[in-house]
Amino acid sequence: MSTLVTKKAPEFKATAVMEDGSFKDVSLTDYKGQFVLLYFYPLDFTFVCPSEILAFNKKVSEFKEKNVQLLGVSIDSHFSHLAWRNTPIEKGGIGTIDYPLIADVTKNIARDYGILFNESVALRGLFLIDTDGVVRHSTINDLPLGRNVDEALRMVDALQFHETHGEVCPANWKKGDEAMKPTAEGVATYLAKHSK
Repeated sequence: MSTLVTKKAPEFKATAVMEDGSFKDVSLTDYKGQFVLLYFYPLDFTFVCPSEILAFNKKVSEFKEKNVQLLGVSIDSHFSHLAWRNTPIEKGGIGTIDYPLIADVTKNIARDYGILFNESVALRGLFLIDTDGVVRHSTINDLPLGRNVDEALRMVDALQFHETHGEVCPANWKKGDEAMKPTAEGVATYLAKHSK
């Protein structure tokens, strides 16, 4: 499997359940000029998936403040997404979600992003796409391993910091931390300061 990082994100068009519960055909180009955090989950009405969907939903305003559009994708139909949204959380549903959930019933989106598992479900792939439609970060988790939403936000901050300042973000960098100049001298200075 080859990585999509540094390449144009594969285009797609599919039906989504929107924030207001309506159905709408969406494409990646609809979000040109915004950052996009596109994440895949295996199936509706499962176990780890609702914890992730709800964790992303709790942070949706933070993503919006950073000009990031969240998009969730699974191989379920838009009718299944809507039924899951219409089921209360205490009865196994996810309730109202404030970002689109995309139906990938053909499995072509998961296939194009390289995360279709055994031609049946998507692995937990996450792709951070910049305002020019280029994939700048990705992670892929096996089915039982849920993601860390704060880490996704950290990667958005790192990318935006780099794009604004031209500096690079070292290990464990968080917004507000010192970064490095991308030169041998800049790295040496940073490491001398922070390696103790």
